[in-house]
Amino acid sequence: MSKAALCLIISVAILFSFGLLMIFNTTAAQIIDRSLALDTHVILLKQSLYGVVGLLSGFCIYRFGYEQVLRYSALLLFVTTILLGLLFMPGLGQTINGARRWIGLMGYTFQPSECVKLLLPAVYIRWALQETEILFWPFLKRLALLSIPIGLILLEPDNGTTAIILSSLLVLFLLTRVPLKFWVLPLVVILLAGGAAAYRMPHVRDRIQIYLHPELDLKGKGHQPHQAKIAAGSGGLFGRGIGESLQKLNYLPEARNDYIAAIFAEEVGFVGILSLIAVYMIFACAGFLIAVRARDQEGFLLAATLTFLIAIQAFLNLGIVSGLLPSKGMTLPFFSQGGTSLIVNLVALFLLLDIARTQRREAV
Repeated sequence: MSKAALCLIISVAILFSFGLLMIFNTTAAQIIDRSLALDTHVILLKQSLYGVVGLLSGFCIYRFGYEQVLRYSALLLFVTTILLGLLFMPGLGQTINGARRWIGLMGYTFQPSECVKLLLPAVYIRWALQETEILFWPFLKRLALLSIPIGLILLEPDNGTTAIILSSLLVLFLLTRVPLKFWVLPLVVILLAGGAAAYRMPHVRDRIQIYLHPELDLKGKGHQPHQAKIAAGSGGLFGRGIGESLQKLNYLPEARNDYIAAIFAEEVGFVGILSLIAVYMIFACAGFLIAVRARDQEGFLLAATLTFLIAIQAFLNLGIVSGLLPSKGMTLPFFSQGGTSLIVNLVALFLLLDIARTQRREAV
C-alpha cells in the first residue's frame, strides 16, 4: 500500500472516530436535556450503520474497479435523476426545514443529490475522454443533459449542492482543457440568471441578510450562526474538555449536523480545530498525490475531482461555522451526521484507494 493511500485511510479513520464521538456527545446531551423517550445511543447506532453500509459499498466498488464505475456512470446517473424526480411526488419525498431532498424508508432516509456529486463528474469524464477534440455543439448538448439533475436539485431547493457540483465541473473543464470561449460566457449567463433567481427566493435573501447583519434576527434565522460563534469562541485555546460543551444543550440547533464543528471547537479549542483542519489538509494532499501518480487520464481526473469534492465541502462547512460564509446546510465530510453523505464519501475514498492500487501495481 502506498504512503498516500495509507494517509487517506488514517485521516478518514480519525475523522470518522471523532465524528462518532461528537455525534453521541451532542445527541445524548440533547435527549437527556429535553427528557426525550429515546435511547441516548440511537443516533450513534444509526450513523454507525450508515458507516458499515458505506464500507461495504466502497469495498464492492473497490473490487469492481474505477474503470467500471466510469463505464456505468451514465446509467447510474439516469437512475439517480429518476429518484430526484420522485422526490416531488406526494408521499415519497420528505420535506425537512422547507427542503424536499430525502426519500424515507423504514426510519432511514436517502438523499439522491449526494450521489449526483459523484456520478455527474464521472459521466463528464467518460464523455470528455471519448473525444479526440472538444467541439462546441456536442459539448453544449452534453451540458444540457447534465443540467437536468442539477436543475432538479436546485428545485428542492439545495443551492449548496448545486454550487458544489458546478464547482467540480469547472475544475474538470480546466483539467480537460475545454476552450474558455465554450463555457465562460454560458457560465456568466448561468451565474447572473441563477443569482437573480436565487435572490428572489425568500430563504436565500434572508440568509444573505443574516450573513451581513446577524444581529437583525438573533431569535430567528440569525440564532444559529450567532450561537456557533459563541460556541467556537468560548472554547479558547484548548477548549472546555470533551463532553463539557454548553451550546449543545439546545442552544445551538443542528449541533450534530451542519454545526458539529462549532461544538468540537468549544470542547477542544483552537488547537483542536487546527488539528481537524490539518487532517483534512493531509487527506487533500494525499488525494491529489494519488491523482498525479494515476496510471491513466481517467484515474487522474477522477481522483482529482473526488479529492476536490471532499476538500471543498470541508472548507465550506468550516467557513460557515466560523461565520466567514453565509449559512447553508452542508455536512462536514466523515465527521457530522448524514447517512447518504457518509456512504458517498466512503465510496469516494475506496475509488481513490483503487486508483492508488492500480498505480502501485503498474509501478511494480
